Parts: sequence; C-alpha cells; structure tokens
Amino acid sequence: MPNLSHIQTALISVSDKSRLVEQATALKNQGVRLLSTGGTFRALLQAGLDVTEVASVTGFPEMMDGRVKTLHPAIHGGLLADRDIDHHMKSMDEHDIPKIDLLIVNLYPFEETVAGGADYDTCVENIDIGGPAMIRAAAKNHKHVAVCVDADSVDKLLGDMEQHGGATCPKFRKKLAAKAYARTAQYDAAISNWFAERLSIKTPDFIAQGGELRQTLRYGENPHQTAAFYADGSDRSGVATARQVQGKELSYNNINDTDAAFELVAEFGVVSEGAQSGVKPAVAIIKHANPCGVAQDKTFLSAYKAALACDPVSAFGGIVALNGKLDAKTAKAITKVFTEVVIAPDADDEALAVLAKKKNVRVLITGGLPDPSEPAFTMRNVAGGFLLQDRDNGFVPAGDLKVVTKRQPTKTEMSDMLFAWRVAKHVKSNAIIYVKDGSTAGVGAGQMSRIDSARIAARKAKDAQQAAGWDEPRTKGCVCASDAFFPFADGLLHAAKAGATAVIQPGGSMRDDEVIAAANEAGLAMVFTSMRHFRH
Repeated sequence: MPNLSHIQTALISVSDKSRLVEQATALKNQGVRLLSTGGTFRALLQAGLDVTEVASVTGFPEMMDGRVKTLHPAIHGGLLADRDIDHHMKSMDEHDIPKIDLLIVNLYPFEETVAGGADYDTCVENIDIGGPAMIRAAAKNHKHVAVCVDADSVDKLLGDMEQHGGATCPKFRKKLAAKAYARTAQYDAAISNWFAERLSIKTPDFIAQGGELRQTLRYGENPHQTAAFYADGSDRSGVATARQVQGKELSYNNINDTDAAFELVAEFGVVSEGAQSGVKPAVAIIKHANPCGVAQDKTFLSAYKAALACDPVSAFGGIVALNGKLDAKTAKAITKVFTEVVIAPDADDEALAVLAKKKNVRVLITGGLPDPSEPAFTMRNVAGGFLLQDRDNGFVPAGDLKVVTKRQPTKTEMSDMLFAWRVAKHVKSNAIIYVKDGSTAGVGAGQMSRIDSARIAARKAKDAQQAAGWDEPRTKGCVCASDAFFPFADGLLHAAKAGATAVIQPGGSMRDDEVIAAANEAGLAMVFTSMRHFRH
C-alpha cells in the first residue's frame, strides 16, 4: 500500500501516565525506539524499558522548571521534515536531527486544575506550551508522522501497526491529525475562556467553545438528524457528569429534557441528609423541555404526587428530577407511570432495586446539584454566527418585590408567588404558571399570546380536576406568575377568572396603570419583580 509510514522512533511525553508502561511496552515489542521527557522518561526507565531522554537528542537539559525541554529544532525538525523533499532530508543529515515517526502527548491537565479550584498561579503553570506545539507540528506532517493525544488513539494506532506490519496507513494518520487539532483547539478554548472569566470580560473579541465527545447519539430531535453529546469540561453537576446506573442509551431529546428538569429542581436547593438547611424536597416532571408539574413538600413521595397531579397526562413518558436522595417509596410511585429518565443527586439501594425492575428507565446519579446562581453562558446558532448570553441566573428575594395593589399578599400567597417565579424561569415564553400550596396547578407555555398561555394553564387545571375527581380545579385560590409583563389587563383577568388571588410579574408595560387598576377592581394582590424571565 502506498504512503505507509513505518514507526521506527516514537516520542512520548504524557501527563496522564495511567496506561503509559503498557502501551510503551507494546511499541517496544514492535521494535520502536522510545524517546521521552521528564516524568515520562523516569516512569519508563523505572519500568525497565530502554528509553532515550530528549535532552540527549537536543544537547540541552530540561530547564526553567520543565518549561523548556522540547522547544528545539532537533525535536521539531524531526516532526516537521517532509521526507519527500530532498533539502529537508539534507538539513536533517547536516544537523543530526533524528526522524520522529510517532508522537504521543497528552497535555498538562489545565481543565482539571481549574475544575479543582486551584489558585491563579497554579492554573497558569498548568498551561502546556511544548505539548500543543509538538502536536500541531506532527499533525501538519501527517503524511509521514502519526500523532496520538490520548490512550484510546494509541490503542487504535497499535491495531493499525499490527494490520500493516509495523506501519500506519495515510487515512488513519489523517484521522489522528484531525483529532489532534480538535484537541488543541479545545485546550486553547478552555484557557481563553478561563482568562475571560477571571478578568470579567463578558464579550471577548474572540471566543471559542470546546468539548469532548461523550456519546454519539442514534439521531437528533428527529431520525433524519445526526447528533452527538459533548462535555464542556466543567464540573457542573448534571447530565454530562452523571453516572448512568441503568437503562438504555440517552437520546438527544432525553438529554435536553433531563437537563431542563435538573436545572429547574436545582432552583430549590439540595436536600442534604442530617442538614438543617430548611430545604424541602422538590420534584420536577418535564416533557419536551417544559415542566408539566413541579412541587415541594415534606417528603419526596408527597412532592412527586403533587407534581404528577398537575398534569398526569403530559407526565407520561416524561423526565423526573429530584433535589435529594431518591427513596424506595418515591421510586415505586414513579414506576407506576411510564417514565423515560429519573435524575437525582443520589438514590438509596432500595430505590435502585425498585427501579431495576423497570429495565428501560434511565437512572442518572449526579452526586450534587448545579448551582443556579453560578455564572455561565449559553450559545445558540443563527445563520452566519451565534448568539452568546449569560445563563439566566436571576433571582429576586422577597424583600425586593414591590407590592403595587391596594391589597397586600398574604404570607401563603407570597410563598407561592416566589415558588411560581422560580418555575417561570424554566417555562418557555410566553409563560403563565398557576401555583397553590407549593405545587403547580396549571402551566401554560410557549404561546405567541400571553392570554393563550393563561387559558391553557387554566384548561390544564380543569383536566387535572376531572382526572382526580376533585370538586374544583386547584387554580381556585392559587397565585399566578407571568414571565414577562401583561401588555393588557385581559391576561390578568383570565388568571383571576381561573381563580388566582395574587399575581407576580415583572411590570414595565406602558399599560401598567391599567393592569394595576384591573387587579384592584378584582381584589387581587400583585407584586412587581422588575425582572423578566423570557425563555425562547
């Protein structure tokens, strides 16, 4: 086969040494000469392998605490020389530069160092310089050189060498080069974004987003769309960092919906065993990225039942998220309804045993909750570019609410309004949420008209009434949250007609006076947040 490249010399310099000796031994058994640096050299030497130190090739010792060791013509010439060009080969001969046929480098653990909360200087010290330079050089010269940036790539390389008698084929080297450039791009993105965050630069002149493949998905939102799931390297608790205990592979829609459920339930804080935080169990049931039921109560079982009662029809095939350890009684209740995914910070053994009887239920354990106040950004593609914004981590404490009506809200109304406002942040606009006694009574989402959302939420409440056999819908005596202001009084009056006694909304409409007057006439209490929660 043309363009086979025989591996005679390999340069190995790795931060993660977990499989170093095993893979270096496999190369040595195929007659490959090993070059190495620093800690990698010492590890190979201690393992009894015959290895040459890079310093003996460059003629210079490692210096400046290891910052300078491979940045030398003897190394980069060996990686970059085009062996089909005579004067390149002549230069190698004149300057005694050895050919390097294989580069194995995994980079300083910058992302892990940042995620571990290290100080500024430690993070900077974990920015790799020589590694990316060598990776890019070897990848550019993939016509002759193979480059591996992780252990999985080395395994595949060993397989290619076995297939081709100690050589690698050009198509495989191209794939390695593409992966190498993607890895250095991801690495640089992590560094640049870290600097921007530390310097509070909200809109840097250049921005990049990196990710590591977690899963190639069967398809995207629809079967004709390809899709994949990437982790961004952060330690934020959620789907990307969760341990899947059981169930089928997550789909694109599963991941999207599960993230929406977990981010919503995180709004209420984590229930910790033995903690006196006062955080109550909360459960969110999500369908198509919108909540069909959210509740807080004394136990997870009662919270789940209250959330389910809001819209039991939509909950079929939904996602269930909890803000604490899942117990067996709650797990048993969940299994009575077809559920796609259950996600929680933890689950006891009895709960897992109950869920194990439903083999298709995907169970994710995260070890914690995401912090809803944590700064982060979201991206959305548009034709020719993308939109970047802060994630909506807005929060309005009770003391900042402005009562604008003659009637003051009761303590219970105020508690329910704050609950409803937290839920509103996670409902697609236009959003109307009815809440009573710490649980949603009706949700209207994603409508072009706010009045339609108010009607849909009320209709959902009536449907739930009929399903449960209640005397009246739970919207009687509820509170209402609107994610943005009421442009006219009609939407507010529909909420009052449904049974709402208090309303929380941003305010800011040109017709606020008209809306306030309508609230007063209807005997409603109303508060303004001066903050909206559009979610498109």
